[in-house]
Parts: sequence; structure tokens; C-alpha cells
Amino acid sequence: MTEVQYDEKTLKYLNMLSRIYPTTQSVSTEIINLRAILNLPKGTEHYVSDIHGEYEGFRHILRNASGSVRRKIDQALSDYVSTPDRDALAALVYYPELKLRELRHQGLLTREWYTITLRQLVKVCKITISKYTRSKVRKMLPKDFEYIISELMTTGSKDFNKEEYFGQIIQSIIDIDAADKFIIALCHLIQDTVIDKLHVVGDIYDRGDSPHLVMDELEKQRYVDIQWGNHDILWMGAAAGNLCCIANAVRICLRYNNYDFLEDGYGINMRPLSLFALETYGSDPCAQFQPKLSADDGTDPHSVAVIARMHKAISIIQFKLEGQAVMAHPEYEMEDRLLLDKLDLEKGTVTVGGEVFPLLDVNFPTIDPNDPYALTIGEQRVIEGLHTSFLNCEKLQRHIDFLYKKGSMYRYYNNVLLFHGCIPMEPEGFFSELDVYGVHCRGRSLFDRCEELVRQGRYSKDKAKRERGADFMWYLWCGSKSPLFGKDKMATFERYFVEDKKLHKEHSDPYFTLAYNAEACDRVMEEFGITDPEAVIVNGHIPVKIRKGETPIKVPRKLVIIDGGMSKAYQSVTGIAGYTLVSNSHEMYLSEHEPFATAEETVRNNRDMDSRIIPVLPYAKRVTIADTNDGREIAAKIDDLMLLLEAYRVGVIKQDKG
Repeated sequence: MTEVQYDEKTLKYLNMLSRIYPTTQSVSTEIINLRAILNLPKGTEHYVSDIHGEYEGFRHILRNASGSVRRKIDQALSDYVSTPDRDALAALVYYPELKLRELRHQGLLTREWYTITLRQLVKVCKITISKYTRSKVRKMLPKDFEYIISELMTTGSKDFNKEEYFGQIIQSIIDIDAADKFIIALCHLIQDTVIDKLHVVGDIYDRGDSPHLVMDELEKQRYVDIQWGNHDILWMGAAAGNLCCIANAVRICLRYNNYDFLEDGYGINMRPLSLFALETYGSDPCAQFQPKLSADDGTDPHSVAVIARMHKAISIIQFKLEGQAVMAHPEYEMEDRLLLDKLDLEKGTVTVGGEVFPLLDVNFPTIDPNDPYALTIGEQRVIEGLHTSFLNCEKLQRHIDFLYKKGSMYRYYNNVLLFHGCIPMEPEGFFSELDVYGVHCRGRSLFDRCEELVRQGRYSKDKAKRERGADFMWYLWCGSKSPLFGKDKMATFERYFVEDKKLHKEHSDPYFTLAYNAEACDRVMEEFGITDPEAVIVNGHIPVKIRKGETPIKVPRKLVIIDGGMSKAYQSVTGIAGYTLVSNSHEMYLSEHEPFATAEETVRNNRDMDSRIIPVLPYAKRVTIADTNDGREIAAKIDDLMLLLEAYRVGVIKQDKG
């Protein structure tokens, strides 16, 4: 055997490792354990995108694991439990507290029901945890029932030697009135173990009314990573204090009638904007600024009128601030967004691209034709107040820190390349170059540079760098070469003030056509250093219009778009209510969801969200942990432990004999 040479750095590392594994026995045991883990099936991964504040639907997708929970119930019980009873059990697993309350009200919580239900839940739970080691399962168990659940998971009613033992545990749980709590614990354990990893491919914020609740739910997940979307970056910029981002975030909330989210969800003080809007636009009908209302929206007409005035007020503030930003950053090349100085208030027109168009709204009391981008004193007070509210909102800042901790511009994990929007391309097919503060970058280097600046915009101790990074977050929100935006312009001004639809058109980046072929996908993979022929690109951002015959699988086995319109605001466009991409140890498939009603209806009628399965990629062999990123880390750890074991054996490092 060749004698191993230990340099100083290696010895230092092995000495640190020996504190965790102080003997050859402890090292050997861990090597055996890790090698065994490598042969377990890969856990099930779920990919979602473009949640857009749609909390109820998103929460249900997590609870039913995109239909996976019901499939586990069928796998465990279909031989002897009827379909209606399995429907009822599924509703219990999704919403145990609500279902138990309903059954109690109906007088159905009998001893027989508890006995049958507990036994059924144990059977289902055994299947959902079967991919995991005992130590991993133990970490997921609720502390109050850790021992009992562990016993039930390792003992069965068909175990001749322990049949009475198993039955007595069930009966004792019922006898001491712990059955409800125990059922709730088992239901949550099933939910938690069906999904091993959750990947969010951007756009948690805007349009829906509860992004703060979505963020609360994500904070509870055992494993989650996030690829930032343009709507996320907008709120990250707002939380960093960028005024353009703040104005945009508030405007979008008012446009979608999410005033309550701002005030109640994040405690943003909207009173100064409200007072200013009523004072400035009190007699203005603000016809172009009426909030979008759902069919069942109960907002009273007076509140709608106030929101419309606030909407117009913050929009004008936004256009002024963005004009200042464009002039301060000529490198952004966004001069076409300078439109306030193109207004002719006497004629009621605006000049866009050298062509004159009539305005739909000519009431601009705060715009000085001689200095159109200057804020009035009132507007300055409004934006300063909002700036203070955003910076001092503890919950918002906590959520944004979570986005930074779990998020990135892109991620390559388990043979899937994840990014929200696009890699900006030229019509000829090569990657677009962007001068980012003197650094010319394209493709992967553009993503890396963007992430550097996004993190700088929040965490740099240098004020100038921090402000520059926050400014760039606004560019990522709406800039023409932003990989998160992917359009030539954001035509907000034109949509509000010009009737001609040709000005409303926002042309998508060439990526969204040129990348939809196998050769282009291979070039993208090459750009990111990916060589595995089974690798898949997953994007969100662009809603897949099922009603128009579009498909989420843009390139078979290579590129999938998973924005299916989870937000109600998009469902009329897409025709569905979102996708989940699921990757288990056997295959990758899409789950196409129909609109979700309510948790109460699910519980009352035992009716789940309807989902259709779309195959994406069957795996040639069952994927084990050895084939994953986690497996590669485990293999590296085994190599280190083998090195430590050898160091013990040759005496280079002394064992702790105790």
C-alpha cells in the first residue's frame, strides 16, 4: 500500500474531523451509514413558479403535494378502503384541524372512527417515510409524539409478535383524549415527508393579496430554494430603500386592490398617500386608474374611488422618480422611458417614438412643464413616508432576508438548471452583452454580476455601493436586458394614458423564441458548464396560454416553462391555475392544476383540486441519492472519513480512548 502523505492543511482538517469522530469505530460506523444512504431512492422534488401572492392555492398544492398525497393513500389503502373513504381521508390529511372540527360538529368522532383512521394514517405514513433514514425521520417528528410515532412506524398490526402492542398504543391514544392531536401530527408528517425538496422559480410577490402569507409558509419548509423573479427583485429593491421600487410596489398593490395587504400584511402607512391623493385628485374620476376587482370583491364604491386616486398619485410619483433614475444612469440605455417631458398639456398629447398621440387623461396638476420630473413638496413627503415605512417594517425585512438566504439568480441542482426569466439574446442567437457599471458580461457572467450587485444593494457597508446595487435592482425589474424581465420595455405609462394598442406591446426577448429548440438549449447548458445529456432547463415568468394551444414543454426532455397562472389574475389568460413540476426517483412530470376553491369546500365535500399529469422525462433507471447533489457531498465526506480512518490506523492522528 502506498503511504499517504499528509500536508499541514490536510492534517489540520483531519484533526478537526476527529473531534466529531474520535475513534476508528465511530468513523467506520459513519462510513457504513453513509454508503447505505447513497443507495436510497432520491426524495421527491417539487418545482413551482409565479405564485404571485396566491396563498390559498399555493398552500393547498403544498398540502396535497400536487396530488402525491392522494397517490400515497391509494397505494396504501386502495385494496380495502372505498374511494369515498379515501377522499375523506385525503381531506383530513390536507386540513386535519378543519376536518376534525367538522366531524365533531356532525357527531362522527366515535371510538371506531378514531381506531380506523389512526390505523389508516399509520399505513400511509409508513409509505411516505420509506425513502428516508430513521435519523432523518426522527428530526421531522413532532417532539410530543416522537417516541410513539417511532414505535408505530416500526411495528405493524400484521406483526404477530407485536400485534397486541400495536393495538394497545392506538387504544391508549384514544383513551387519554390525545387522538385529535396525534392525528394532526400524523397528517402534518405525511405532508412534510411526501415533498423532500421545494424549488420556487421566482415571483412570489404582486397581484395576489397574500404574498406575506406565502413567505410565512416558505419559512416553515424543511428545504426550499428560490430563484428570484422580477417581482421578487422589485420588493427586494423596495426593502433596500430604492424609491423607484417602492413606488412600483405600491402602485401594483393599488392596481390589484391589495391595499389591505400593504397596511395589514406589512404595516405600510398609507395614510399620507391617501390624504395627498384626495387633496390633489379629489375631483378627478381617475378613470384609467380604477383597481382591478374580482367578481366576488366586496370593496365599497367609496373605497374604490379613493384607491383609484391613490393609484394615480403614486403612478405620477413613480414616473417622475423613474425619469430621474434614467437620467442618473445613462448606462441603463432607457431614454425611451422619458415621457413626461414629451407631454403637451395644452394640446393633451404625448410624443412617443417621434409620433404624437392623444392622451386619455389630461389632468396633471403636479407636473411642471418646465421641470416635469421634479417632485412637488407633497409628493416628496409621500415618498419619504413610504420609504420610512418600508425600511422599518420588521416583517418585510425578515421576509427579504429569507429571500437572500434561500435565493439566487440561478441554480443547477440534481440535473435541473433553474432561472426565472431568460438569458438575454440577440436576434442572431448569441447572448446579449450588458455593460454593468463598467463590467461587460453576458450569459452566465451576467447572472453572476447581477447577483453580486443584488447582494451589494442590501449588505454592502459602503453607502455608495449599497445605493448603486439598489438602483440596479430597479433595472432588473424593468430594464431591456434584464434576465428577470426579458422585454424591450415596460409600457406602464402608455397603458395608462394612450389608447393606441401598438404602444402597449412589450416585445419579448429573442430568448423566448430562439431558445425553444434543442441546439439552443445545448448552448445554454454549455454556457453554464453543464455536460449531462439528461439535464433540463426550467423557467417561469411567461404564462403558458393553454387556451391558445400552448404547451409548457417547449423542448422535449430539455426545456419546460412552469408558469401556468397560479394567480387568479392570470387564470383567464392561461385557462388553468398553475403547474407543479415533480421529480421523483422514477420520472419527471408536470401536474397541471385546475382552480382551487377553498379549504372549507375541500373539507366539506372531500373534493380535491383537480390535476392532470403530463409526462416530461422518464428516468432510465431509478435515481438514488448517489446520483444527486446530496449524494456527491456524501461521497466526498466518505472520502474524507476514509482518509481519517487511515490516519488513525497509521498513527498520524491519535484516537480518543476516553
